Amino acid sequence: MDVATSGRSDKELMLLVQQGVAGAFEPIFVRHRVGAMSLAFRICHNRAQAEDYVQEGFISAWRGRARYDPERGAVRSWVLMHVRSRAIDALRHERSRNGQNCSDESIAELASGMDTAVGTIRLDAQQALHLELTKLPVEQRRVIELAFWGDRTHNEIAAMLCLPAGTVKGRMRLGLKKLRRVDIERAVA
Repeated sequence: MDVATSGRSDKELMLLVQQGVAGAFEPIFVRHRVGAMSLAFRICHNRAQAEDYVQEGFISAWRGRARYDPERGAVRSWVLMHVRSRAIDALRHERSRNGQNCSDESIAELASGMDTAVGTIRLDAQQALHLELTKLPVEQRRVIELAFWGDRTHNEIAAMLCLPAGTVKGRMRLGLKKLRRVDIERAVA
């Protein structure tokens, strides 16, 4: 992240993106990639596909940067709309190609997964949690990410990182203890 873009709000960053300032889109990606991944995964239930949809959604947002209007909503909502659209379009295409029902109702049912308000709150909480994760020492953050987002066991993490299982458990315990002190509700508000 560039010094000129660090600490700026999403709206300020989008104005810089629209003005062509190099590096202004990167902090937007960093801030919203976890929420975007959560949304895409909730739609397709496949990590690799979700990563593709997130990438395509951010590319779409980049290409459509001139159309972002701060009066119409938050940058996060705008970016997530691009990710959601890419994921649903891909699902429609895939279902159509496989001869499955690809009506708007069936796709909407598949994509909804949960009530929109609950999903938005969950994404906000995940963003706040991600921000707090970035404040942890890298050793603690890495084991927590591998366990929760990578769906790995303590032993698998230990093997991946060439560490004793006890060290992995200790780092995770310390990291989670620090995260428990964070008032996520206050961070989201």
